[in-house]
Amino acid sequence: MTDPLTAEVLRNALVVAAEEASIVVVRSAYSTFIVEGSDASAAVLDARGRLIAHSMATTLMNSMALKIALPELLEDHPPDTMRPGDVYALNDAYRGGVHTNDLLVYRPVFVGGSPAYFTATMIHVSDLGGLSAGGMAPLATDIFLEGLQLPPVRLATSQGLDPAVEAILKANSRTPDKVMGDVRALVAGTAVAAARLESLIAEYGERGLAEGVDDYLDHTEARTRAALEELPRGRFEAAYPIDDDGINPEKSHYIRVAVTLGDRAELDFAGTDPQVPAAVNASASQSLAAAVFAIRCFLDPTIPMNDGCLRAIDVHLPEGSLLNARSPYPCGGRYVPIYAAMEAVFQAMSDAVPERAIAASGILQPFSIAAVGAPYWIHLSYDFGGVGARRGLDGPDATGVHFGIGRNSVPQVEPVESRCPMVVESIETIPDSGGPGRHRGGLGSRTVYRFLADCHVTTRGDRLRLAPPGREGGLPGRLGGFYRRRLDGTVERLASKVNNVRFAAGEAFIVETTGGGGLGPPEERDREAVAADLDAGRVTARGAADDYGVVQSRSISSAGSKLTG
Repeated sequence: MTDPLTAEVLRNALVVAAEEASIVVVRSAYSTFIVEGSDASAAVLDARGRLIAHSMATTLMNSMALKIALPELLEDHPPDTMRPGDVYALNDAYRGGVHTNDLLVYRPVFVGGSPAYFTATMIHVSDLGGLSAGGMAPLATDIFLEGLQLPPVRLATSQGLDPAVEAILKANSRTPDKVMGDVRALVAGTAVAAARLESLIAEYGERGLAEGVDDYLDHTEARTRAALEELPRGRFEAAYPIDDDGINPEKSHYIRVAVTLGDRAELDFAGTDPQVPAAVNASASQSLAAAVFAIRCFLDPTIPMNDGCLRAIDVHLPEGSLLNARSPYPCGGRYVPIYAAMEAVFQAMSDAVPERAIAASGILQPFSIAAVGAPYWIHLSYDFGGVGARRGLDGPDATGVHFGIGRNSVPQVEPVESRCPMVVESIETIPDSGGPGRHRGGLGSRTVYRFLADCHVTTRGDRLRLAPPGREGGLPGRLGGFYRRRLDGTVERLASKVNNVRFAAGEAFIVETTGGGGLGPPEERDREAVAADLDAGRVTARGAADDYGVVQSRSISSAGSKLTG
């Protein structure tokens, strides 16, 4: 039995090992999105497939993928066939992966001549084919249109990258040099984490490290169960819609969940709509991440995220549904269904624990901008919607409730403009976009990109037709959208899911995100809060009057203002 202090020291040391690996990947990668967005994940697992630790920047979407995919790797490459220096990779969505552009890379760490642990890294590499550059294929009707599928393969040995695998990756990319730069960064990250892990084995001994890991996983499980015991017992159901699948723009799809709370949490997504031949399905690892993230939002936030936490949470994902797609149904649009799953759990839990309730949120709106031909350049990004109002608090502006990206997933303006032929004309929040309520929903944002060269724009949005609803009398958030501003200044709205729309040099692409829903009746909002919103520009005078019944009047002889209503 490891004493609690030693177990905690070990836990943090393993987190630091993963954190250092993710930093190495970011600093070594070639893709703009990784370098400027710091979007890299790293984890430490054991040969039993348990998630031991992950970096601070690793999202649940990625750590769940790394966990679920490891047994698939070991099925194809048994541990007794592995040698020191071997590195493996895969991106198969049906075997734990995410989508074609997310490469999962593993390195075995040997103890007593056999793999006992694995260090793992993962990023969205620049391009691996498909309908659109950068891994965006919102109108894909099968997995084959989304890019290269890679089963578990040996990517490298102690002698370096496997030449055949390297040739395959380069042949399937519009940006082969960037892809191989990204791949080498992933391999380097696993090497750094493995070296740190080997140091811990040397310091604590094989048995000491193994016992320390067992103890803190058990401790995490105990803490998770204790937190669940504090919640009311019962069964709580909810559903959340998806706007459309891009192929049938007027047809919605639904995610349904029943959350049963007791000494463990059971989340059953039976009743969720079946998979469709469109890019709004998700792989099981991604849906598991959504469910775990959503339930953890109602637990003690200091509980570590590792395999111990997962022992107290059961998730049922019907095979062949939007949340557990099978081949050949596409999985690249996984954000759409899993964010609906997350929202459904949020609303079920808000019913269960009303003192922690949250209204629905605007979500991230992914898009890519790419050259129309060689030499290719790609800008891949997201903008975030407003968060729903929470009990006693307004929703944060333009941050989204998100669990699928890294530290800084919206790259800064200057690097984008230096790497791509475009000018970012403006970035601002949108007044009146937060759903009115006793507590206001967070604001959406508006970003304007003006192009200096012809390019293709691809989008994958949702909650742009069906607004995030408020709760308890709160009103919905304002809908966002994607727009083209033509050379003559006219503006047209694009569909939420479009593929390779050609823009001419001088035209502008406008991204507006959706605001979060409000909580409680708007007429109950504190008048000082309305005045503060007016002063800050979050609410306009018209919005204050229309949404809150508050009229602002200013005296000619005074700089002050007076609210009536």
